[in-house]
Amino acid sequence: MSKQTKGVLLAAGGASLWGISGASAQYLFSTTNISNTWFVALRLLVAGALLTIWSVIKAPQQVKKVVTDKANLKLLALFAILGMMNSQLSYFLAIKYSNAPTATVIQYLQPVFIILWLALSTHRWPRRIDCFSILIALIGTFFLATGGHFNQLTLTPLALFWGVWCATAAALYTLLPRPLLAKFDALVVCGLAMLISGILLLPSLFIIPTPHLSAFAWVLVAYVVIGGTMFSYTLFLQSIRYISPAATGILSAFEPLVATVLAVTLLGTKLTWDAVLGSLLILLTTVLQAVPFKKFIAFIHLPRLK
Repeated sequence: MSKQTKGVLLAAGGASLWGISGASAQYLFSTTNISNTWFVALRLLVAGALLTIWSVIKAPQQVKKVVTDKANLKLLALFAILGMMNSQLSYFLAIKYSNAPTATVIQYLQPVFIILWLALSTHRWPRRIDCFSILIALIGTFFLATGGHFNQLTLTPLALFWGVWCATAAALYTLLPRPLLAKFDALVVCGLAMLISGILLLPSLFIIPTPHLSAFAWVLVAYVVIGGTMFSYTLFLQSIRYISPAATGILSAFEPLVATVLAVTLLGTKLTWDAVLGSLLILLTTVLQAVPFKKFIAFIHLPRLK
C-alpha cells in the first residue's frame, strides 16, 4: 500500500468515525435523558486519560516539557478551555437542538472565522480566494438556516446560535494550539487538553444524575468516548504523516457525509433540497481553502488594511 493511499484511508477513516459519533449523539439526545454536560465531561475525561497515558508511554519527554514549562502550560490551558471544551460542549448542543448533519455542516464555517481573525491580527485584507470562500459560506448558511426564504427560519434560534458558536469554537480550536503543535506531537497536545477539560467538568459527573440508559445506549456512549474520540483523533492526525494538510482538510468532508447518511437512513432525519444545497456550499468553503485556485480564479487585488 502506497503512502498516499494509506494517508487517504487514515484521514477518511478518522473523519468517518467522527461522523458516526455525531449520529450516535443525535440518537442519544433524542431517545434518552442524557445531559449534554455530563456526556461531554465523560467523553473528555476518559478519552483524555487514555490519550495522555498513550503519550506518556510513547513521548514522555514531550509530556514533561508541556506540563512543566509555564508558557506551554498557559497555552495548553487556554486551548483546553476555549478550544477543546468550548468546541465539544457547543457541538453537542448544536446536535441536541438540530441534528447531526446540520451541526456538523455548520461547524465547517470555521474557515470564515479563521480568515477574519487572521485578517484583523495581521492587518491585511483576506486573499481573493478567502473573500470568495466567505461569500460562498454566507450563501450556504442562508439556505441552510432559512430554506431560501428571507421571512422564515428552518432552524430554531437556539440551533442556529449553537451551530455558529460551534464554528467559532472550532476556529479557536484550530488557532490556539498552533504554537504548541509547532513543538510537540498533536496527540500529546490533544490528549492533555482533553484531560484538563475533563477534569474541569468532573464535578458535573457527580452533580448531574447518571442517566438511565439501555445496554445499547451505553454501547453508543462507549463508542463516542473511545471510537469517536480517541481512535478518530489518532487516525486523522496520523494521516498528516502521509498526505498534505490540504488533502486531510478535504477528506474531513467524510464527517458530515457519514453523519448525514446515518441520520437520514437510520434516524429518520429529513433534509430539504435547500438544506442540502446550503450544506454543499458550506463544505465547498473547505475545498476552496485547501485547493490552490490561483490558476483558475482571478479577482482584483485587495490592498493592506489601514
